[in-house]
Amino acid sequence: MDIVSRVQAILLKPKEEWITIKEESTSVSQLFTSYAMILAAIPALSQFIGLAIFGRHIPFRGMVRYGFGTAFFYAIFSYIATLLTVYVLGIVINALATSFSSKQDQVNAMKLSVYSMTAAWVVGVVHLIPLLRMLAWVGLLYGLYILYLGFSAALMETPKDKVLAYFLVSLVIALVVTIVLNMILGAIFLVGAVSRV
Repeated sequence: MDIVSRVQAILLKPKEEWITIKEESTSVSQLFTSYAMILAAIPALSQFIGLAIFGRHIPFRGMVRYGFGTAFFYAIFSYIATLLTVYVLGIVINALATSFSSKQDQVNAMKLSVYSMTAAWVVGVVHLIPLLRMLAWVGLLYGLYILYLGFSAALMETPKDKVLAYFLVSLVIALVVTIVLNMILGAIFLVGAVSRV
């Protein structure tokens, strides 16, 4: 399946698409090179343009525009951090499988992690315009719903009564990893922010 069809299907009819995804033969490297690395570039590129041209609001400082070099490195680091978070989430989902009477399967765990990020990556285009950046949360929340549907579709062969707990524990761990990476990213690049807009 081509990337455009997959994006449309996972966003518009995720329940049905998870069934298709479950049956597909792929590898972790294919999931990343032919899907994740391409889509994760959308918010990264949008952040680069948005930070360099419009800037971002920083508490107690107001709107601050980043220099092109700083915005570029911020976008690169954000891109890498996003892919790393997705990879770690896949590892965590697989590692937790036996705790929830599920079958360990690294590829299916990565499918859950990668495809559930689709909405957040596509909506990541809102990073272009400062006033719209809060809409990125909509993509993230919808992605969580997609992830839950993936667990429900038994990609990890999870018993129905354990799906919610498995999803929630995976989510908490993913949030911790994301918060830590974002704190590191923010601390590194706050120093590089230049000139008030």
